[in-house]
Amino acid sequence: MARKNYTLLSEFILLGLADTLEQQIILSLLFSVIYTITVVGNVGMILLIRIDSRLHTPMYFFLAVLSFADVSYSSTITPKMLVDLLSEKKTISFVGCFLQMYFFIAFATIECILFGLMAYDRYVAICKPLLYSLIMSRTVCLKMAAGAFAAGLLNSMLHTGYVSSLPFCSSNVIHHFFCDNPPIFKLSCSETHLYETILSTFAGLNMVRTLVVILTSYSYILFSIFCTHSGEGRCKAFSTCASHLTAIILFYSTSIYTYLRPTSSYSLTQDNVASVFYTVVIPMLNPLIYSLRNKEVKNALWNVINRKRIPLFLGLFG
Repeated sequence: MARKNYTLLSEFILLGLADTLEQQIILSLLFSVIYTITVVGNVGMILLIRIDSRLHTPMYFFLAVLSFADVSYSSTITPKMLVDLLSEKKTISFVGCFLQMYFFIAFATIECILFGLMAYDRYVAICKPLLYSLIMSRTVCLKMAAGAFAAGLLNSMLHTGYVSSLPFCSSNVIHHFFCDNPPIFKLSCSETHLYETILSTFAGLNMVRTLVVILTSYSYILFSIFCTHSGEGRCKAFSTCASHLTAIILFYSTSIYTYLRPTSSYSLTQDNVASVFYTVVIPMLNPLIYSLRNKEVKNALWNVINRKRIPLFLGLFG
């Protein structure tokens, strides 16, 4: 019977974010600008780190991986959302829906783990500077990044595999602008309470594990900073960590609100706002946060711009 339901259901309908044409046009223009900044900012960050040899350190390696995760999971959601905003029929195929869910969960999990790895990297850099190059060697960093991707892909496979096997025997209208777990659970005609509890537990454990790493790392970092007698040293340490903490607070606050609260409190409007923030806005903010608050990144960007200006100047006046 379940298999029959699967074959009958070929597509889902996404309600989207706006009801009127005026709202759709405004949101389409706004999100187009945000997505453009997201792609340019994150790809630019990756290229900048690749070009400037002074940024070939573990911290910027993880920042480049974070930028890749940001642009990837934003691209999983935003292009389809932009098309739907200006389309009369907002549909997504059954396969397309769960592919979107798979890559979104995978890259969101990877990002969550990366924040923990970046916190650990800052802990080693500030608290164990003499052992930094040994502990955070290139091989270790590559293994850490590979582990983050493996964990993200496996976690997503387990979640998406179960949700896609649920029987959908009534409505195919998703009260959301992309295929996410909470609204899809509401379409199933089977009892999903147990799995929703298990999903929240797994999501909570993933977040708690990385938060424990982050909080532990920054506890040691703060202790080390306050024990530093040099005012310049304290400022440099705070500057290094401030951008990372800002990105962490933005990501975790919206994720916890969306996935770790009771399903009985699910609200279409509130969840859409939170989801837009962590799927569309945060991937744009991350490269801005790390570039505007980081002197090394700003200096590297300035050097690249100057390199381009000099040949152009010589070509015009040579």
